[in-house]
Amino acid sequence: MPPVSDKAVTLDHVSKRYGSFTAVDDLSFSVAKGEIYGFLGPNGAGKTSTLRMMLDIIRPSAGKLEILGSETAIDVRARIGYLPEERGLYRKMRAGETIAYFAQLRGLSRRDAKTKAAELLERFGLGSFARAKNEALSKGMAQKIQLLSTIAHDPELLILDEPFSGLDPINQQTLEGLIKELRDDGRTIIFSTHVMQHAERLCDRFLILANGQKRFEGTLQQARAAFSHRLHVTSSSPVERLRNLETVSSLFVEDTTPDGVETSYSVDLQNGADMQAFLREAVEKDVSLSRFEQAGATLHDIFVALAGDEEEGAAAAPKVPRLEAAE
Repeated sequence: MPPVSDKAVTLDHVSKRYGSFTAVDDLSFSVAKGEIYGFLGPNGAGKTSTLRMMLDIIRPSAGKLEILGSETAIDVRARIGYLPEERGLYRKMRAGETIAYFAQLRGLSRRDAKTKAAELLERFGLGSFARAKNEALSKGMAQKIQLLSTIAHDPELLILDEPFSGLDPINQQTLEGLIKELRDDGRTIIFSTHVMQHAERLCDRFLILANGQKRFEGTLQQARAAFSHRLHVTSSSPVERLRNLETVSSLFVEDTTPDGVETSYSVDLQNGADMQAFLREAVEKDVSLSRFEQAGATLHDIFVALAGDEEEGAAAAPKVPRLEAAE
């Protein structure tokens, strides 16, 4: 027997072209079973095209992919839950019926589907809306109904395209808790977002995509180590001596001791400089340092550094064909 893979999803040099426009360019990455994997990028970065290729909604122009051990998601679709970016519910159907209907499509019996729908509605505070028609629901409630329809059949792999869109802060927090619980229960979750706070709190690993290309893949700790160029230092030396160090790009005052002897600074390093180079230069030039530590870059800082130049290009790019949501 072939060895069982520990990867839920693998992409190997995958590209997607729409005419002369390349939406996804030679993309390779893998998602381990049981992890929360963030798929990050600005609008037009190629996130949705990549997720749709995983699901075999659209086919790659080049490259190979594997999902849950299969070359096509169609063969394992009962084991996958998918929340598309463009929401759509059957407007005349009732909320509880909607969840049960999609659960039955994924293999649950009618009785089990109705039971599961009722449980999920109660858990998300929508029990009183079970018989409400979808057309009468607010945008946020409709978003929750579609999400619950996605997870009602207990899929082992969840692919969520911008799942927090349309939810208020309380429901966003509820969804974050649910995603963590599903991961702890052994599920694999892939979600796309351009809101860095969700990714920072949730992701075991993440990928940053820009202009259809992978800019970074790894953990938040690895990203901070690679992209943090800010230091926190405290010194009794004159500020001019710090500012004139060749490794320093800029600095600003954080605090000064009551006696005025020492001042704390945030120091941004020059491109190519690191904390060890700064420390060596400070010692060589007799700059006193009573505190010296690397500042933790936020995921927002890293994202802007890697993908912040893409928005203008995305606005000028051809529009990718989009799927119509069900009415």
